Amino acid sequence: MNRFVALSRPLAAATRVQAARSVLATRSAVQIRNYSAEHQEESFEHFTERFVKFFDNVDDLFELQRGLNNAFGYDLVPSTSVIEAALKAARRVNDYPTAVRIFEGLKVKAGSDALYKQYMEELAPLKAELGVETKEELQL
Repeated sequence: MNRFVALSRPLAAATRVQAARSVLATRSAVQIRNYSAEHQEESFEHFTERFVKFFDNVDDLFELQRGLNNAFGYDLVPSTSVIEAALKAARRVNDYPTAVRIFEGLKVKAGSDALYKQYMEELAPLKAELGVETKEELQL
């Protein structure tokens, strides 16, 4: 009986796993990798240090946007030092829209108006220094 026909029938979960293993075992070139097996937890301080260092060394728009996607992709709100470094990098590569988008990302990640307001109060001097406004300020 053709093994593909045999695998196309509804099988119990354990049987499907066994069938998949037997198919994989018949192929000699299959290599199974455990990418997350060596994953270690990162402290918030190390996360902050890593992204501040990254944004301090950014020299083009692609790298800046890649770093922002990575920084905002974690299940945490980046510290103000990370946001400051990202804003400075956005102005250094002369991309004002990305600087405005940093505040939009911060608003989404903060989740609450109170936390977002605290971030905005702490970032107000840098915001004024760099001449960056939020989306809401631009719409007025």
